[in-house]
Amino acid sequence: MPNSTHSVGKVIRRPLLAAILAALACTLALPAQARETVRIGYQKSSTLITLLKAQGTLEKVLGQDDIDITWHEFSSGLPLLEALNIGNVDISADVADTVPIFAQAAQAKLTYFAEESPSPSAQAIVVRNDSPIQQLSDLKGKKIAVTKAAGTHYLLIAALNKAGLAFSDIQPAYLSPADGRAAFENNKVDAWVTWEPFLTSVQRQLPTRTLADGTGLASYKRYYLTSTRYAKAHPEVLKRVYAQLQKAGAWIKSNPRDAAQVLGPLWGNLDVETVEAANNHRSYQVEPVKADQLGEQQKIADAFFAAGLLPKAVDAKDVDIWKP
Repeated sequence: MPNSTHSVGKVIRRPLLAAILAALACTLALPAQARETVRIGYQKSSTLITLLKAQGTLEKVLGQDDIDITWHEFSSGLPLLEALNIGNVDISADVADTVPIFAQAAQAKLTYFAEESPSPSAQAIVVRNDSPIQQLSDLKGKKIAVTKAAGTHYLLIAALNKAGLAFSDIQPAYLSPADGRAAFENNKVDAWVTWEPFLTSVQRQLPTRTLADGTGLASYKRYYLTSTRYAKAHPEVLKRVYAQLQKAGAWIKSNPRDAAQVLGPLWGNLDVETVEAANNHRSYQVEPVKADQLGEQQKIADAFFAAGLLPKAVDAKDVDIWKP
């Protein structure tokens, strides 16, 4: 007589095994959860983002939420914000205070999400040591290398105004930092207006004199921006990036030598002393952006419009601001 218990066991186990195999097959057939990607644009002078990129910090933090990062380097702030406006990047590392004004004039839909407190000595107008130019008024009629829409562009306008000159009194040579350095070295221009780390680099490597830095002329804040669409859709990403920017800024100031050793190779193999000196001119203090503190942005907008460099007047407060 067959074992009835054994037969019942077979009847029970076979359907159960079939059900398990069917469930497993369905699970394996499901597509893996898609990872998101955030595209971050930056410049060589975007110190905090450059540091976070080198240390892999943001990859670790955002990777916990299945978010990948792609990095996109730009020569200066204006093309970076143009890329942000047309959707080629999602987040912009710091750009000089002048750049968002040009973006506003172009009706870009951008959102401020952080700023670095003022660093007026981090940009300056330099001439060669043997130049006959001794004071700002001597710039009249001279050819001056400057990066269009950069913070130095406004510094130049403000310095000329202080000397009783208009922007039309000089010959601007709109050049990227690398091309500006080459033109300055080869006597193709009479003066160069630049910012850190390019400023300290040229001061230490060539015989130069500083006609004026931003002290009393241009506060030189740097702003972090994102597209308005991205800010609304991904506030949690901005919150994590903002927190890491604050930590990176504090770390650079507390560990200047270690920071210089990391950044030097990334800045064209600059020596540690040059990088430290350059970083001493930057505040790296990351703060929220406040609408009632955009007064200098309005001065910048008015100065560029008066100089005929903006197609229309700009209301600096007519912007979107993300709050951490």
